[in-house]
Order: sequence, then structure tokens, then C-alpha cells
Amino acid sequence: MGLITAMVTFWLITLVVFILVNRGIWVFTDVSKSMSLFMLEKALGPPIDFVDGKKGSASTTWILQGTLWIIPASLVTFCGLWLSHDPQALHSLTAWGLNPVSTSLTTSGILIAVYGSMGMLLIGSSMHIVPELGATSLATEKNATLMSFVWTLAVIVMFVGANKPEIAGISVMPIATILTNLVLLAVIVNMLLTAASRTRKMPLPAWMMIIGMISAPISILSLALTGSLDSGSGQWLATRFSGTTFFLMVSGAILYGSSRGSGNPLWSRSLAAVTMAGAIISINPAGLIEGDIASDFLGIETATFEPTRNDIVAGSFLLALSLIPIIALSANVLATMRGDDVFMENPDSPGMPEINLAAFMAVPVAIGGLFVHTDYITGTNELTGIHTSLVLLGLWVVFIPASLGAALSIFPEVSGRNMLSINRSRWAFWLMAGGAFSGLVFTMMADFSDMALIEAAVEEENSTANRVRVLGSVLFYGTVIGSVYHSLNMISGTFRGALASEEQNISSTSISSPYMLTKETTVRKILAQREGKLDTVVVPESSTELPGSATEI
Repeated sequence: MGLITAMVTFWLITLVVFILVNRGIWVFTDVSKSMSLFMLEKALGPPIDFVDGKKGSASTTWILQGTLWIIPASLVTFCGLWLSHDPQALHSLTAWGLNPVSTSLTTSGILIAVYGSMGMLLIGSSMHIVPELGATSLATEKNATLMSFVWTLAVIVMFVGANKPEIAGISVMPIATILTNLVLLAVIVNMLLTAASRTRKMPLPAWMMIIGMISAPISILSLALTGSLDSGSGQWLATRFSGTTFFLMVSGAILYGSSRGSGNPLWSRSLAAVTMAGAIISINPAGLIEGDIASDFLGIETATFEPTRNDIVAGSFLLALSLIPIIALSANVLATMRGDDVFMENPDSPGMPEINLAAFMAVPVAIGGLFVHTDYITGTNELTGIHTSLVLLGLWVVFIPASLGAALSIFPEVSGRNMLSINRSRWAFWLMAGGAFSGLVFTMMADFSDMALIEAAVEEENSTANRVRVLGSVLFYGTVIGSVYHSLNMISGTFRGALASEEQNISSTSISSPYMLTKETTVRKILAQREGKLDTVVVPESSTELPGSATEI
């Protein structure tokens, strides 16, 4: 009953935290708010004075660093894919005392992509989305900016730990865990202070991002309280909880990004609520199937995965249940983006192709993950040979595009400038998407070929699978080139891009009120945002006193 008890504990703690945060945490009095702000800023001493505190600086810094991390994430993953069919390709590094292998490079590539790229992009986006939807300002821009560099340091430590677990007898991964938790604690307090100062009711995308952050420490607390951390099922569940954390944050980011970029209100608020509730209740199939990575992060001994019958039944049911929030999110995002034919009117809108790809691929990748995880938890182990390729596929065609697309959609607003080149952004999208999808599909085909030969007890080397892996590695290199294009385009845009204030075609609306009209729309769309209510605020953009001239709204 360990898995069921841990899940129930997680649900109860999450529900209590959500109610407290939504209604206003009673401990956040004026005194505690002042103390929290003091701990976030003045208590850090001189380092806090070296960072900028103007509005949007924190979000810009996190997003830029997250975009830069895509380059090493894709490059390390490419090296891992290449070494899978040519183990001696990097043998020259042995002269420096390094001996990289495919498994360690692939794992470190996943960690860099998840925490370095996706994590920083999502946290940076939340620092704009939460204050924007709450009609307030980020509690402290300086602390948030400073914490981004500590998070980057933690990602570097993760990369080292994934390839060299111990240095001078000291485990490396727990150091990365301490650094990330310190930063995450500061970011959560910052978000809670921001939410406490909101001047209007915040829509669900903002709560998704806040609860997503808070669910990370809640999940470990739940496992610790139930005594499951030392068991194999508890460590397996810890890796699943991380999928829930990132799924909630990605959901909030792309729901906001799809509405902001297309200028349409959310197609369904009910589906947004289903996405949030379903993500918390179910077990997300994203991520690696083993719990080894969780034990490495926590610095505890890896336990054997031996689930009880009740754990198998409950785990399989909750894994299948995860398809409901994923389908709800995909349908909501796709319907929102097509509400105004955004791809016909403005197909080059920043981030929209990436969000569209992520929403379209989320369901098939989730179904594949469901089969692999169910196969693993039941002990069948017939599909575990493709789980690494499937994790990489979900990462590079769903999570990375979703987080990058959301960041691109809000980057002009937070930085004040647009991307340097729309054409370069288009090429970057096709290179990243095409390289990741085609390269990893061919790699998965090679995995299936190897699995078939192993099942048939064929001892000869599978030359066909090796040739297919070569093709997959070469195609994935397009993702590396695309990541360089995206990073250079965004960095150059911060200095030489067109000013966002000079942009003529501004989005007609966002999730929040008032409904800003800057182009033609219909009464149905206005009423749809407020679910048919007649108290929608319509803000005039310009007016004239000339007889016979209409007021533009």
C-alpha cells in the first residue's frame, strides 16, 4: 500500500496548499511579507547589488539562459546517440582522463534539457505570467535574477555528476539537489508573495505554474512522511512526480502562450480545470522508467523495484488516467490557436509553431509512454528497450518546444524587443522539429530491431540497426543547428531587434481582463471570454471629436 498511501498524502497536502494560497495564506501578514522580502534581497548582502531590478529583467535573464542551455543539451544528446553505434568516437578524450559512454551522455543530455533549458524557460515565463495575470509586479526582480545564475551552476554540477558520480569520495548529485532546492525555495516564496499582492482573481494558467513549482517539494515530503523513499516503488514514484511538476508548468505556459500569441481567449476554461486537477490526481508517464535517477539526486541507496499487486493495479490505473488531462490540454491549446486562424493571418508569430507542435505531439507520445511504463510496472519488460528513445522524443518534440514556444510568445513583452529575424526563427523551428522527430524515430526503429533479435536469441551483431542509428544521429544534428539559430536569434534580438512598442499588430486579447481590442473581432468572441456575461470591459484604443467619425475600440 506504499504507492497508494504516498499518492493520497500528496493529494491532501497539495489540496491544502492550493486552498491556502488561493484564499490568502494567513502567515503572510505584513510582518512576514517584510521578513520574506528582506531574506530574498538584503540578507544576501553585496551580490544582490550586482543584478538589475527593473521590471522584466528576471524573466528575461531566465529565458535567455534557458535558451542558451538548449545548445549543450542538444549537443550532448547528439554525442550520446552517436556513441551508441560508435563507442570509440571520443576515445581521444581519455588523454584528459575522460571516458564518456553513450548511457552517461544521454542521461546528462536529458538532465541539461530538463533542468537547464526547459526548467529555466518555464520559471522565466512564470515570472511574467503570474504577475501579468494577477495585475501586479514580481515581488523581487533582483533576487529572481540572481537565483538564475545559481540554478545554472546547479545544472553544471548535474552534468558533472551524471558523468562522474563521485569526486574525491564526495557524491556530486546531492550537491546539485541542494543548489536547485535553494533556488526553487526562493522562487516559490517570490511567487507566493507576488500572488499575495494580486489585485484581481488569477486565471488557472497562473495557478498551474505556482502549484507546479510547489508540487516538487510536496512530492518528496509526501514520500518521506510515508517512508517510501527507501523503497523501489517510492523512488519510481519520485521520478513520476517530477513529470507532474513540469507538466503543470508546461500546461500553464502554453495555455497562456497560445492565447497571448493568437489573440484569442481560452477555448474552454473547464478543460483547463480538468488539466490541472487531472495532472495532480494521476501519475504522469513522462520521464525515465527507473527510479535510479531519484536515488542519485537524493543521495540514498538505490532500491530494487518490487511493487506489490496493489501498487501495480493503482499505478497502472493512475498512469492510464493521465491521458485525460493530456488530451484536455492538447484540445484546449489547438482550439484556442485556431479560433482566429492565427496560422493564416500571422504564421510567423513568435512561438506559435512550437506550441502547435507540442500540443499535436503530446497525445501520441503520452500513449507511447503509457504502454512503456505499464509494461515496466507489471514486470513484463517487453518494451523497456525503447524507453530512452521515447523519453528523448517526448522531450524534444513536446516539452522543449512547449516551453520554448511559450517563452518566445512573451519575450518581446518582457525584453522590449522582438526577435532579430523571423526567417531565422522559421528555419530554427524546422531544423529543431524535423531533426528531433526524424532522428529519434529512426533511433527508435533501431531499438525495435535490437529487441526483436534479442527475443529471437540471435547472437550476431545487428548491422542493420547500427546503420539506422547512424542515420538517426545524423538527422538529430539538425536539432543542434536549430538550437544555435534560436539562441543567436533571441540574443541578437535583445540588442538589435525591433522595439516591441513599435509593433503594429498587437494581440487582441489575452486570458485576463480587460478585453483589449486592437483589431477586428466579433461579439461572440468577446462574450466567450466571460462565458456570456455582459460586464466585459471594452477599452477604447482611440477616439475623435470629428462629426461622423466612429470611436475605435
